[in-house]
Amino acid sequence: MRVLIGLFTSSLANVQMEAARCLHELSHSCDPAVAEACLPATSYLLTYLSGHSVEFTELCLYTLGNLAVESDAVRKQLLPQGIIPALASCIQSPHVAVLEGLGYVLSQLLQAREAPTKIIPLVLDSVLPQHMLQLVSSNLELGMGVAVEFAWCLHYIVCSHVNNTLLISQGIVSTLVLLLLELASVMSKAATEGLELLICPVLRCLSNLLAEDETEGCKVQIQDERLLVALFLFMQYFLQQHPFLVQECLWLLNNLTADEPIFCSAVLTMDLLPALLQLLSCSRMVTLLALTVLCNIAEKGPAYCYQLHQKAVLPSLLSTLALSDAQVVGQSLELLHLLFLHLPEAADDFLSQAGLQALEQHQDNPQLQERVRALSETYLQPAAASLISCAGASAAVLPSS
Repeated sequence: MRVLIGLFTSSLANVQMEAARCLHELSHSCDPAVAEACLPATSYLLTYLSGHSVEFTELCLYTLGNLAVESDAVRKQLLPQGIIPALASCIQSPHVAVLEGLGYVLSQLLQAREAPTKIIPLVLDSVLPQHMLQLVSSNLELGMGVAVEFAWCLHYIVCSHVNNTLLISQGIVSTLVLLLLELASVMSKAATEGLELLICPVLRCLSNLLAEDETEGCKVQIQDERLLVALFLFMQYFLQQHPFLVQECLWLLNNLTADEPIFCSAVLTMDLLPALLQLLSCSRMVTLLALTVLCNIAEKGPAYCYQLHQKAVLPSLLSTLALSDAQVVGQSLELLHLLFLHLPEAADDFLSQAGLQALEQHQDNPQLQERVRALSETYLQPAAASLISCAGASAAVLPSS
């Protein structure tokens, strides 16, 4: 290692390059002893980030990233050596390869267990977040790789909850919303291979920001209804090849509709409900999330339940009640409860569509029987009695007519 570092610090550029390649190969080792043996090289790796060529700088960056992910000792040494200021300087490079390598290093640092206490505060105090936002939003000019790396970096920072208020003040919400709208607009006219790798961390960032605790003073509100169209476009486009992205879209849709009536109304008025109901026949998690979104809409009151009922939500619920998954059925029961609570006539229609028989198949399930009984006794038995009473009254009138 002493010999290698001597060559790495040589004044001959070609010798330095070969030594950098050797260090990079060593950094791939999973043996912690190898990473610790490379500790004497870290200060030089940082110094050479302003190296004599793009390839040399790129090698130094990826070597640092590999060492950082494998060794606590390396990360502990890199911070006082000034890796964050070095990366902040490097992020202003015009070279795509350098920016991708920098994103890799930063993502490894941000995933470290000590990141929330020791690394992320330093990152937030630097110019890195503003530059990351610019690089994520300029994905079409710089290529997908740069945008993907820094989108994940932003995701790791947001998940840390260290200081999301700062990111919000720097415009992270509007930047990411506009990026999703832009990506949705080019889906039909541009090559979309790999696009899911960028959309995923962007969706997660927004979902987590929307889930922020209001008591922390950074409650996020999004008002742009065009975001809904983008989400449904992504779900339709990626459903077959990348179903994981449908779940990410639904998580964001759930957080959008949880508190904001504007998005619940938009799902109905923009005629997006049929597409949402179609997702009830997909995978278990997709079905659960779609049911949760429907519950968010139904919770908003009678007017919303009326529109759900008018757009034939009951037949879809009868299909989910036929499933054996207790969580899916339980969420279906919750949606029925909200519909019957706000729209009693929905209980009549449910009975007329053999809904009672659909419920009875779950009455012996220990996880569901109490909810089935409560639903039946509270809404369906009164509705059935009312129907019988109406039928009796009709029969009594007939002879005298």
